Amino acid sequence: MIYSRKITAVAALLSLSAAVQAAPGVDIVANETPVHTVPNPQAIAKIPAGFKFVEPGTLTVAVSLLGSGPPFGLYARDNKTVIGSESDIARLVADGLGLKLKLVATSWEDWPLGVTSGKYDAAIYNITVTNERKTKFDFATYRQDTLGFYVKTTSKITEIKSAPDIAGKKIIVDSGTNQEAVLLAWDKENQAKGLPALQPVYVTDKAASTLAIQSGRADATFGPNVSGAYQAKLTGKTRLVGIVPGGWPKTANIAVTLKKGNGLVDAVQASLNSAIANGSYLKVLDRWAESDEKIDRSEINPPGLGD
Repeated sequence: MIYSRKITAVAALLSLSAAVQAAPGVDIVANETPVHTVPNPQAIAKIPAGFKFVEPGTLTVAVSLLGSGPPFGLYARDNKTVIGSESDIARLVADGLGLKLKLVATSWEDWPLGVTSGKYDAAIYNITVTNERKTKFDFATYRQDTLGFYVKTTSKITEIKSAPDIAGKKIIVDSGTNQEAVLLAWDKENQAKGLPALQPVYVTDKAASTLAIQSGRADATFGPNVSGAYQAKLTGKTRLVGIVPGGWPKTANIAVTLKKGNGLVDAVQASLNSAIANGSYLKVLDRWAESDEKIDRSEINPPGLGD
């Protein structure tokens, strides 16, 4: 039987000194300086006539913060300014649309209702396009999605690449994510074959995840590969043992997420494609060590997990 374990962190937030540390090749201090792009007339023209933004003239975007950690979201040295790759992408979208940007750091559980209710104009939260999500949201892609299994450097585990490899293991995963869906699908397949059940471990933040892995309370973490790679380079305490496409068994993409049918997705896609064309997009990915997941063009509602 599958069971879950909730592990709480020693502290609710990472300390400022820990939060601003950078993996090799990532200059957190330099990355506090925003990357901007120019307004794109074609993108602006695609904003539906009379569209009501949460705040007039402003794009209000839900983003992650310390729960995801760098490169996705963290505080700058002033301990209040949100920086990270997701906020950088949000700025490019807003700039291209000729709008101001308002970032709202929120929990993973909050963004779906926040977008559908109109609390946020968009969510940029490392959200993978899935078949189920496309029934409620529109998507404009901005990055490929790959997931990585990471273990303690001294772990005896050498490979996790398919369903049998997770049998009986305690694996840290975020609830309600596509990586959880992959693990549960694999576990169902294993149990049908009589293999030991997976033991999902749900944690509250990056500090709790680190504690669980290093103390042996969990065997591995499974989540966005760029995040795992960043932490591995930063600390040297974890290592990669397997990569899985985010849309397993198919490829998948990360996307700006918008309310279904409100018409804004066309403008957002055009803004992203403008940033891709002028190089500001790749500048953002490069400075957060995410360029391995770059795309050549944004797509609207492409095939995703479950299609």
